[in-house]
Amino acid sequence: MSNTPATVRINELMEISGVKFGTSGARGLVSDMNDRICYAYTAAFLQYLKKIGELASGQTVGLAHDFRPSSPAIMRACCQAIVDDGYTPLNGGCVPTPAIAHYGMRHNIPTLMVTGSHIPDDRNGIKFYRPGGEILKADEQSIREQSINLSPERFDLQGSLLHPTPVPAIDDTVHREYVKRFTDFFPPHALRGMTVAVYQHSSVASRSLLEVIAALGATAIPLGHSASFIPVDTEAVRQEDIALAAQWAGEFLYDAIVSTDGDGDRPLIGDEHGNWLRGDIVGILCARYLSADVVVTPISSNTAVEKSELFTQVIRTRIGSPYVINAMQRAADQEPHTIVGYEANGGFLTQSNATLLGKTLSPLPTRDALLPILAILHLTTLKQCKVSSLVNELPARFSHSDRIKGVPTGLSLKRLATLAQSNAREFIAQLAEQYHGEIGTMQNLDTTDGLRVTLSSGNIFHLRPSGNAPELRCYTEADSEETAQQLNQACIEVMRGWQ
Repeated sequence: MSNTPATVRINELMEISGVKFGTSGARGLVSDMNDRICYAYTAAFLQYLKKIGELASGQTVGLAHDFRPSSPAIMRACCQAIVDDGYTPLNGGCVPTPAIAHYGMRHNIPTLMVTGSHIPDDRNGIKFYRPGGEILKADEQSIREQSINLSPERFDLQGSLLHPTPVPAIDDTVHREYVKRFTDFFPPHALRGMTVAVYQHSSVASRSLLEVIAALGATAIPLGHSASFIPVDTEAVRQEDIALAAQWAGEFLYDAIVSTDGDGDRPLIGDEHGNWLRGDIVGILCARYLSADVVVTPISSNTAVEKSELFTQVIRTRIGSPYVINAMQRAADQEPHTIVGYEANGGFLTQSNATLLGKTLSPLPTRDALLPILAILHLTTLKQCKVSSLVNELPARFSHSDRIKGVPTGLSLKRLATLAQSNAREFIAQLAEQYHGEIGTMQNLDTTDGLRVTLSSGNIFHLRPSGNAPELRCYTEADSEETAQQLNQACIEVMRGWQ
């Protein structure tokens, strides 16, 4: 990045560096995220907050990071931008994204999280939070328009910091307040008698999970810790993780196995047999536990949420937490309701206070993994049933998802636009050749986000590019798990021809 000018507009820096805003925060290849780039993004975020009156001179700015090898260096660059702009950094350490966001909202300070979430560790990112919560698309646009002065004396020709200020010592208050959020809300012995396996891998949430589960009366068994980063994706669970859960179910008598993605904002919950639950099923069960009136969820989520008839209103959005949050905020402008949201990855958001057994949980309008995990575990003790029984009470709609890596976003968008114009006839015809069953005709085409087609058979396929990486995702839904998987495989085979 030696050719980066001293004063640069973030929009221009995106094109120069390749580091851009995705579905949630700035993302890019680690090789592109040098100190100068990460410093500039952070400085632009702070400058924007100052302009809108949400950041005053000397104010504290919280930051934390995940366990990726590249995260400490990015954290250092972000911290330097905070110091150079006259603010005070607070180091939350390695904690879940919702933990640092929760701390910021409680103390009315902006925060940021260095994480690439679930994507491979050759990539990383930075998530930004205003004092009131996650930045939305309008905020992103304003950050893009900021012009930042990058002093040549601060960086070398490779874009590395010269004489960086040491990152302050970790303030464990961020972790403790996050744990207290749940131990205060759930009954003291909510999980008494349960045995819960915690798949640690490289998740920053494993410490919080073990502490809270034990504090609520269960026996917590730590399993599968990894010193190297593992890209656990709760929407496309790896075959290795499917095999691990089945293996552990044979070795241990546990009631459930729980985990999260790398930054702890997407849950992964397995039943007593080692079967991982789909994230959108987790979302329905958590919303049910909280007695939600209004549920907001992206277009890709399982239609069992409507078919269950558990909720007064279900609102569908584009994929991505900013769109879910926007819709929750609009719903909150209407008459008072218990308003929640969830994504197909299981990340759960709350817009309003939730009250249960005389306790109130304050809103946290950003993805969280611990709340749905604890809600489902407690629901099994309240109903004196197994996790699998909770799932079986819902309408029998099964989802499956997969992805093709290395597909440029531009190519995906171009192909989907062409298919939409032809009412997906070309894709359905090719799908009929790959799928060993009755495809049927198109009943509905939804272009809210990508291309989602409902067939006359009741089956659904949904194609869209990832917002975080050059990947083409495919979601399918059917009345049986086998059909959903087979339809998904057929869709993937057709899409491979796009490369």
